[in-house]
Amino acid sequence: MKIKEITFVAVFAAVMGTLGLVPPIMLSFTPVPITLQTLGVLLTGGILGARLGAMSQTIFLLIVAAGMPLLSGGRGGLSVFVGPSVGYLISWPITAFCIGYLLSRFQTLKIQHVLLINLTVGILLIYLIGIPIQAFMMNIPVLKAVKLSLVYIPGDVLKSILASILVYRLRKHPVFSRSVTRSNSNHLSNNT
Repeated sequence: MKIKEITFVAVFAAVMGTLGLVPPIMLSFTPVPITLQTLGVLLTGGILGARLGAMSQTIFLLIVAAGMPLLSGGRGGLSVFVGPSVGYLISWPITAFCIGYLLSRFQTLKIQHVLLINLTVGILLIYLIGIPIQAFMMNIPVLKAVKLSLVYIPGDVLKSILASILVYRLRKHPVFSRSVTRSNSNHLSNNT
C-alpha cells in the first residue's frame, strides 16, 4: 500500500469523524438518529473506490469501537455496536466497497451513473442491512422498522444528490483520477 493511499484512507476516516460533529436529528418514534455520516459513506466509496473506501470505513468503525466519540451526537465505544443503529454502521464498509466497485466498471463516468449507484446501491444497501438488524435489536417486526425508516428517505436522497455531484467533480481532479481510482481498479482486477 502506497503512502498516498494510506493518506487518503486516513483523510476519509477523518471526514467521517468531522461529519459526526454535526448534531444528529433525534426523532421521538425511533432511536436511530438522522445524521450526515451517510453522506461520508457515499463520498468515500465514490472517491476512493472499492478497496480503499471499505478500508477507510472499517478503520473509522474500529476507532469508534475503541471509544472515540466520533459518531453523530458524540457516541462511541462498543455500546454503539449493540444498539438499534448497529446494522447501519455495519453496512458502511460494505456500501463503500460496492459503490466503488460499481463505479469502477464505467469506462466514462457520468453524473447520472454516480447518482443512480448512490441511490440504488448506496442508500438501498444501507437500508437492506440496517433495517432488519434494527428490527431485531428493537424486537419489532421488520415491516414496522421499514415504516419507521421511511422518514430517512428524503434526507438520504438529498445526501445522494450532493455526494454524486462531489464525487463526479472530485474524480475528475488529477489527485484522485490518476492515483486512487486507477490503483483500486488495478488491484481488484489483479485479484479476480
